[in-house]
Amino acid sequence: MTTAPIAEAPASGRSLRNKPFHALRVSAVDRLCEDAVGVTFAVPEDLGPDFAFRPGQSLTLRRTVDGREQRRSYSVCSALGAPPRIGVRAVAGGALSQWLVNEVRTGDVIEMQPPSGTFAADPSAAGRHVLIAAGSGITPILSIAASVLQNPQSHAVVLYGNRRANSVMFAEELADLKDTYGPRLEVVHVLSREPRGVELFSGRLDGDRVRRLLAALVPVGAVDHFWLCGPYGMVIDVGEVLLGLGVAEDAIHQELFFVEDVAPPASTHAEVVASGPTSEVTIILDGATSTLSLPRDIPVLDGAQQSRDDLPFACKGGVCGTCRAKVTSGTVAMQRNYALEKSEVAQGFVLTCQSLPTSDTVTVDFDA
Repeated sequence: MTTAPIAEAPASGRSLRNKPFHALRVSAVDRLCEDAVGVTFAVPEDLGPDFAFRPGQSLTLRRTVDGREQRRSYSVCSALGAPPRIGVRAVAGGALSQWLVNEVRTGDVIEMQPPSGTFAADPSAAGRHVLIAAGSGITPILSIAASVLQNPQSHAVVLYGNRRANSVMFAEELADLKDTYGPRLEVVHVLSREPRGVELFSGRLDGDRVRRLLAALVPVGAVDHFWLCGPYGMVIDVGEVLLGLGVAEDAIHQELFFVEDVAPPASTHAEVVASGPTSEVTIILDGATSTLSLPRDIPVLDGAQQSRDDLPFACKGGVCGTCRAKVTSGTVAMQRNYALEKSEVAQGFVLTCQSLPTSDTVTVDFDA
């Protein structure tokens, strides 16, 4: 399956995610449901090209809490051509999500990097899309659906799972899209803890239910692209079902909103002390090259950050793909990968937050 952190932004793709953070002003905060908000940002004219996004991409936000830098990536939910807007659901103990949902107001200034990520659609290409989301996974799905439908030759089916009706993010926006595009858009809400009139729409949005929904709503062979976003279990389960139905791997695009056992760590810069074997690791970023002696038992990102504080990262859990780079010489061992597609790994791309050096010399190119 492809992960399109899964079509990269045109010239603004990987390179822009390495650029400095910019302070953008909040132009609106909208309550989506009890524990979620939409936050819209005003982009100064001179930063317009930098913050042009492809539908499905994300913004990495930064905030210092109790003296420690915290970063999180949030998907853009806006349609192509609209100001960047993110959807945020409060997470228990979330250093940024709780702040964004409960404290941020219009006029506040937030630091963020330009959009990045490969979970992105090309609205200029006509096609039939099935978009499957659970919970806050609807955020990039909304952006993709609203954007691809701007092409009058495109059609979309959105399958959206939640616990209850009052926890549905972007309910009004989805209804507005349906009113705008009529027969070219089908929206199906599936609720796991609230009965609906049709049994097929009541229960968890898992692989089996998606199989039955597709059989009832759309011929799989007529679909050009499947877009999956949500928790790990749902995304993997549905992806396997689609493969079993004969869907081509490169037609399945997936993004994880979280992995159950991954809690994004606080960003720290504690000194890394080499106490065992080391490797000479050359880091290339924005044309600047540094060769560092790094421990083999510490991920490249953590070790290199002691000298290169400009390295891109967000979750450090192998989920977001922000720290993606290409190993052009030497070898590393990648411990976990929930962001890169198989073809990327085959080309030598790795998640530096998960990659341990395994050869005497290694070259890691963030600009590749």
